[in-house]
Amino acid sequence: MTLDHRSTHAGGDGEVHGNCVYCVMVEPSIETLAREVSRANVAMLVGGVDTGKTTLALQAARLAVAAGRTVALVDADVGNSTVGPPACVGLKIIRTQSDIDEVAIPDQLHFVGTITPARLVLQQVVATAAMVDAAKRLADLVILDTTAVVSGVAGETLKYHKAELCRPDKVVALQRGGEMEPVVGMLRRFLGLDVTVAPSDPNLNPVSPDERAQRRTALFATALAPPLERWKVRPTVFAPTLPMGLNLGRLHHVLVGVQDEGGGCLGLGILIHEDDALRVMTNRGEGMKGLRLGSIKLDPDTLASSVISLREVMFGI
Repeated sequence: MTLDHRSTHAGGDGEVHGNCVYCVMVEPSIETLAREVSRANVAMLVGGVDTGKTTLALQAARLAVAAGRTVALVDADVGNSTVGPPACVGLKIIRTQSDIDEVAIPDQLHFVGTITPARLVLQQVVATAAMVDAAKRLADLVILDTTAVVSGVAGETLKYHKAELCRPDKVVALQRGGEMEPVVGMLRRFLGLDVTVAPSDPNLNPVSPDERAQRRTALFATALAPPLERWKVRPTVFAPTLPMGLNLGRLHHVLVGVQDEGGGCLGLGILIHEDDALRVMTNRGEGMKGLRLGSIKLDPDTLASSVISLREVMFGI
């Protein structure tokens, strides 16, 4: 006699339970996952590159909006942004289906300063937690889309601390093989989270590294679109604070976050050293109160990016 494993649950309720040893083998469809995410309060999506996290997030947002919910999409993928420019965590409030068509235009930004998820882990965790906290006050459903770094110390640390601070009531892990097992086990064991593991979207076409780099350049171009103004800046407006005696020429072309008086990020800027003075080139100078240094240099002509070490630039170590 063959039994449907659902009938073996206590009470015979026929429901699939996340902690059941039988249920871990169930592979829900993308449509099923989207429905689950659309009904959550805070959903966190994790998975490697080209596994369909963003596609799932947008599909869930459509379902939630259709059900009358307000959705906040928090995009924490600093190297492959959907909401706002790279090097930032972006927040988009979605109230209508048409808002999804303009998902690239952020409602709020938090500057991180890197396009490499394995770097500046603390800044990424803080930025993500801050944006999720803001999102909870603005929406019924928060969907957190995370980076594609899921293995190693950096990947596991990122996912653990983001989940620890954001406390999702639903986590979806998309994978091709078993690469998500260490992260999933950690989230279940230490945080007691409801994690659904599912195969990646089979309909996705992989994006090459060159295509990602080109898209990132295009996003920087959008964030730094003309008209650009050059504002002379004093060493005292920076975070972290510039050390005494620093050769300001070493900050030439460093990417910065343009901050308002409340600590919010207005947009991006590029530092220019000329005539023994330091200026910031930006289209978001109105309301600028300070600048946060990034760990990237950005060529203002080509917008090609290169990773730098701020410690090395500022202290030579």
